[in-house]
Amino acid sequence: MIYKEGFHSNIKSDFKKIDKSVVEKIKSTHLGIILEDPLIHEKLKGKLSSFYSYHFTQNKVNYRIAYKIIDDNSIVFYCLIAKRENFYKSLGQRG
Repeated sequence: MIYKEGFHSNIKSDFKKIDKSVVEKIKSTHLGIILEDPLIHEKLKGKLSSFYSYHFTQNKVNYRIAYKIIDDNSIVFYCLIAKRENFYKSLGQRG
């Protein structure tokens, strides 16, 4: 299945908080990995159960990309991209 991308309005501000080399890696590699098969990544639980979370580490820092799959499973909607620290609290506020 081919998925389209959608982005939360605050994703640009998320990118400003992350090192530029990491942002480039996210854009060139990680978003593509998610689009290949978004259903295989971690499905969150509890209040965040509508989200999936993709994890990666770069420069010894843990990052997360949270997304939802919407419109009959055809759109991957990125909600939050950030370092692991306080990630789930921020996601709950943004959700």
